[in-house]
Amino acid sequence: MSRVRPVAYATSPLLASKAPVWRSRFVLVMLALVFLGLIVRAAYVQVFSNEFFQTEGEKRYARTVDLPANRGKVLDRNGLILASSVPFAIVSANPSELKAGGATAGDLARLAELLGITLKDLNDKLASLGSFGQVRVGRPVEWEIGQQIQALGIHGVYLEKGYKRQYPEGPAVSHIVGFTNLEDKGQEGIEAAYDAKLAGVAGSRREINNRLEQTIEGYEVAPVDGSDVHLAIDSKVQFFTNRKLLEQVQAHKAKAGSVVVLDARTGEILALANYPNYDPAERSRLTRDELYHRSRNRALTDVFEPGSVMKPLTVAMALEAGVVNPRTVINTHPGHIMVTGARLSDVRNFGNLTVEGIIQKSSNVGTTKLAQMMESSYMWEVLSAVGFGERPQIGFPAVASGSLRPWKTWRPVEKATMSYGYGLSASLLQMARAYTVFANDGVLLPASLIRREQPPVGVQVFSPKTARAVLKMLQMAAAPGGSGQRAQTVGYSVGGKSGTARKQIGKHYAANKYRSWFVGLAPIENPRIIVAVMIDEPSAGQYYGGAVAAPLFSQVVQQTLRLLGVQPDMDVKPQIVASGVDDEEVLQ
Repeated sequence: MSRVRPVAYATSPLLASKAPVWRSRFVLVMLALVFLGLIVRAAYVQVFSNEFFQTEGEKRYARTVDLPANRGKVLDRNGLILASSVPFAIVSANPSELKAGGATAGDLARLAELLGITLKDLNDKLASLGSFGQVRVGRPVEWEIGQQIQALGIHGVYLEKGYKRQYPEGPAVSHIVGFTNLEDKGQEGIEAAYDAKLAGVAGSRREINNRLEQTIEGYEVAPVDGSDVHLAIDSKVQFFTNRKLLEQVQAHKAKAGSVVVLDARTGEILALANYPNYDPAERSRLTRDELYHRSRNRALTDVFEPGSVMKPLTVAMALEAGVVNPRTVINTHPGHIMVTGARLSDVRNFGNLTVEGIIQKSSNVGTTKLAQMMESSYMWEVLSAVGFGERPQIGFPAVASGSLRPWKTWRPVEKATMSYGYGLSASLLQMARAYTVFANDGVLLPASLIRREQPPVGVQVFSPKTARAVLKMLQMAAAPGGSGQRAQTVGYSVGGKSGTARKQIGKHYAANKYRSWFVGLAPIENPRIIVAVMIDEPSAGQYYGGAVAAPLFSQVVQQTLRLLGVQPDMDVKPQIVASGVDDEEVLQ
């Protein structure tokens, strides 16, 4: 038998061959790179992306369900609901749990009936998901229906609670309350201004599921509901004011209009109406431009030259400065005055007028001469003190400040025209608030949309003597023979001032576009309310404030005082002189 002879390593042709050095080094480098890549990947997964991969993993067996907070209600001063959230149910189902729980065809038919869909639609929806997962079925339903669904006891059917905002009083309070968006965030009005208070804090529910998507454990953080907001608004006054404003705007074919009703003792806003308006529940039907046009709270956001409603403040400044007294006679002949080349005119030649007569007849010449007796710096200080050029602090979005230029920039003609309401601007709310000085012995009160729990702290602007003197003049202006005689009411004494201001278009005043104003108080001996009215561009023939705005003032005053339970202080009906003549200014 032959023996196998061993071959020496050195003599083997295969083993003795030499591999190139570069090849072995290449293999070593590649192996090193592979191991380095594994190390880097491990570090990336374990260190840098640990949280990400944990989160992705948790998605397979855990989920967090948001639990919305119930948004607080918006209430009027008497507790009437102006905005509230109504709960609804979002229904979802898990096909695997339905099967495991033994859901019958009858169960599914009853579920479909409550959801308002067909059984076929329900089955198609469930089939689209396959065996695993959870899917919403049908549209959100009322919470009561959701409770009926839950009462069916179908294993694998779940409810999520949501809230839908409702505005039961509709357009009447739309500019005050505003609205929320689809995420329930305030977008306009009180809803936006007090969003943090109303919104509350959402809760959450953490659920851990098994491989069949069945919840096996979890925990919940309960939501904290939002707080209610109590407005100063009196809904009865608001509804009446809103309706009468609409009637007056339509009767005079006006472009727009606003009314503000203040409690003269507290500065609380009892009513704030604007036209055009909108229904918050139907706003989705409006275009963006239409919604902007209708949702603009003109009484707060729009500023205008006030015209003659400014004159009582000019007279008050002159009385306070001691340059005149109520019986001082001012010569307004020949019915116009030249100021640095500009002609400032009355509607006719009133001749000699007392300071009281200047208000009653609404004389531009008379107020111009009063302004010429005072220092510009003094006038600016007083106008600033009553709120001109300053944004009212009522916590409402986009409230305008108006304009009042520094007194050093006033030219003589500008100082003159400011005395009767041109060359400065204010919102309707600012003018209403300014008149609180005449209702409170010279004290200016802060306005408020929120119901006050404590008396407000005011600022003394005029002496009680001055305020009472001007209050008497306002009564004369609204009496027979005054420019605001149509402001009289049945059973209540009133005082106020009308105004008619040309609209400024660019740098010039329009020839036939006006804003009609009336601002006044009632009852005159112990004022309870201040009412400010503005009608924009009346085009049915009449445009004077005494003819267009004063009648609306009269209606609002009479109904508001009645609703507030204020006893009449007059025994006879007002004696209105139907002369058809209105002594008011128009810039010429």
